[in-house]
Amino acid sequence: MRIALLGAGGIGGFLGARLGAAGEDVVFIARGPHLEALQRDGLRLHSPEGAITLRTVNATSDPASIGPVDVLVVGVKLWDLERATRSALALVGPHTTVVGFQNGIEKEAIIGRIVGPEHVIGAVCYISSEIESPGVILKKGPLERFVLGELDGGESPRVKALVETFTRAGIKAEVTADVRREIWEKFVFLSCHAAMTTLLRLPIGPIRENRRSRSLLLDALREAVAVARACGVALPERFAEETLSFIDGLAPETRASMSLDLERGNRLEVEWLSGAIVRLGRELGVATPVHRVVADALAPFAEGRPPSA
Repeated sequence: MRIALLGAGGIGGFLGARLGAAGEDVVFIARGPHLEALQRDGLRLHSPEGAITLRTVNATSDPASIGPVDVLVVGVKLWDLERATRSALALVGPHTTVVGFQNGIEKEAIIGRIVGPEHVIGAVCYISSEIESPGVILKKGPLERFVLGELDGGESPRVKALVETFTRAGIKAEVTADVRREIWEKFVFLSCHAAMTTLLRLPIGPIRENRRSRSLLLDALREAVAVARACGVALPERFAEETLSFIDGLAPETRASMSLDLERGNRLEVEWLSGAIVRLGRELGVATPVHRVVADALAPFAEGRPPSA
């Protein structure tokens, strides 16, 4: 199976290392110092399961030089998703499967508008990984779960084939018959966790322990669940409370990546997290006051730290 990784960061680099070590035909599309390191030194993955070193990898900044592939994995940030996908159209042939592992609920629609919805399958992943240094990927902790499925439900040969390929490479992957629900279940947690830890500039521990900020977090979860149910996703009525119980089990120092991006002065994914909840809520007649405050309060930082900050 020929697989292109558009974005060789935490997720793309992790998948590429495992797949490449298993003998799959993998090509990385990257840029900057990371691309230079891949071309010069190869790729290294450090993880609790052991290290992988690929001394020679196929890496380029030019998707047109590769041609159509069997699978295109889109692993860029949400704010770069449309531009990057358009840049990679040369990778998409008549039978190419395209899958995105971003955090948002609009990612499949964005990708589908560019490559054609018939190419897109749904996916969600649970993993903590990042670029430790150019050419080096660090997976932090044992958490690892990749879930794939057809957007209209059911199973298909292409989803089964990709999951089998991942599994042979030692990647913990599975097929789901309801990928939309899986995507929303993660999104409810992630969007609200990101909203609170970023808005309040705190890890989750102090937020959930304070009576008033805990109530704010629960209100945010309830808004997200209400929007999901209005979209036709069958989340349980008490899914917000169940998610809060899950959050209670997180390490108290846990912070969302968007909170770290704010601290570092990077661009934020807020328009595709709380912003998406606000947009969908407005379309569907669901009130989302907490997420509106989050989206509006973080708007000055959406493109990175303001010059005067």
